[in-house]
Formats: sequence, structure tokens, C-alpha cells
Amino acid sequence: MALSPPPATTGVRVRVPAKINLALKVGAPRPDGYHPLATVYQAVSVYDEVHVAWADPDVFEVVVSGEGADQVPLDDSNLAVRAAKLLARTHAPNDSLGAHLSIKKSIPVAGGLAGGSANGAAALLACAVLWDLDVSTEGLMALAAELGSDVPFALLGGTAVGSGRGEDVAPALARGTYHWVLAFGYHGLSTPAVYRHFDELSPGAPPPEVPADLMNALRSGDPRLLGAALSNDLEPAALDIQPRLRTVLETGLEYGALGALVSGSGPTCAFLVDGESAAVDLSVSLSAEGLCRAVRRATGPVNGARVIG
Repeated sequence: MALSPPPATTGVRVRVPAKINLALKVGAPRPDGYHPLATVYQAVSVYDEVHVAWADPDVFEVVVSGEGADQVPLDDSNLAVRAAKLLARTHAPNDSLGAHLSIKKSIPVAGGLAGGSANGAAALLACAVLWDLDVSTEGLMALAAELGSDVPFALLGGTAVGSGRGEDVAPALARGTYHWVLAFGYHGLSTPAVYRHFDELSPGAPPPEVPADLMNALRSGDPRLLGAALSNDLEPAALDIQPRLRTVLETGLEYGALGALVSGSGPTCAFLVDGESAAVDLSVSLSAEGLCRAVRRATGPVNGARVIG
């Protein structure tokens, strides 16, 4: 028997943050084709919102607005649609559930900030609440891991260590609030292309390990120590594909950033700074240089996906 929406429902809205990889260590591909990762994620205050409302059984539709909306697929390759369908298939028999999904984007598409994964995590949470499903946090995390490497972290948020292909996450012991300046690239970067070039540059890469100096910096809460410990094994590959990013990183450091790196597979460049006033100054300076499409200030860590209405 098909479920019917409550008469007065207006849907469920979930806010979900972008992520930065404070460290991203990458090993040689496994037999299944995935790269083993050792990473430290931090959720930062750049958010997408996903609103879901009831639809007829087995109807899943998505509309997208905001940052890079024209680059987001509207078919079953959309991670939010895949998340809603996976949740319905796992927890409701006989195609009894459907959803209208509306994504409002502020996280750049193909920017190395896990915007697609964030949307998938938000859709999981929003649909679970909308449909009033009896599914635990652990159950949602397991489904998130099926969807993609960064989806579980988007549910968890905060600062966390990731292993496996990134989907096994655990909260990290971290102190302090950190101020970031994010420089968005003029053109996106394909994650598979960056990984392919990484394999060319680093054949037979050793098993990855989270850097001890980064974990010590997080425990201390000292942004200067953290800035010195930032690292990304994919950065050389991203810089080869988009050489302009090297100039962006060098310019941010010249203007006083405590540390800088390409986030994930890029092209977003993340700059750690010493407080809000330093973030404002660096944002103005980077914008004036015209080296990036847009600049955003952010803080972290912040919560993962949360229902806001």
C-alpha cells in the first residue's frame, strides 16, 4: 500500500557544509580500482541546502539553483537523487515512496569541496525525516558509504579522520575554530582526471598514513602549526593540469596566509589565516589580483548535515 503525505506537510529542508581535506594522503590503486586514502576532513561554513517534499510513489525529481546550477545533472546520476532512491529501496517496499528534491547551491561544482557528496548526504537525511523512516544514524552512514567516499563525512561534519577510500570516518580530537579563505577556480577539475595524473606522477605510491604533525597541530588548536602541516598528495597533479593554481597558492602565501593547499582534487585553493580580520584582508587582496573566479571566507569546523526546517 502506497504511503500518502501528511495533509499539511511542506517538506523538509537540510543544510549541509563543504569540506576541506587538511591532509590527503593517497596510495596506489587497489585491485578494485579505488585509491586507499588517509585523510583529515574539516567541514567549513559554505553550505548547500536540499529541500525535499512528497511525490507520487517511485517519482524522483530534482531542480537545482544557485552556484553552478547549470553544471549539475538532473537525472539519476545526481547524487541526491541516487541517495533518495537508495533510501527508498532499502527501507520501503513496493515502490511506495517518492520525492521532489530542490537543491540550492553555494558550494562550487567540481571544486574539490565535495558539493555533490554533500547533496547526497542532505538528501539521505531529509528523506529519512520526511518519510518518517525508522533508520538509525549508523544506518544512514552505511548508506552514505555506498553512495561515495565523502558522503559519510558530510553527514558527520566537524573534523574527522577518513580511511579506506575516505568513507570510513571517525571524529578527530581537535581544538579551536579556524578561519579560511577559499579561492574558487575559473574552471572545474575532473576528480578521475586528477587521480589518473597522480598515478602517472606517483607510480607505486606507498600505503597512506595520516601525518602525525597535522594531528598534533589539531590537538594544540594552534593555527600556525596547522598551517605548516597542511598537505595534499593530489596537489602536484592538480597543479600540472591547471598551472594557474600555483600562482594562486603563492599569492595567498605572499599576502600572509599561514598555510595553503588545493582542496581535494581541486581547483579550490584553501588558505588558513590567523583570524577574521586576516581573512577579510586576504579576501580583498585575492579578489583584487583577479586570479580566481570568486573568494569566500569560511570558518571550521562546523556541523554536518542538519535539518533546518
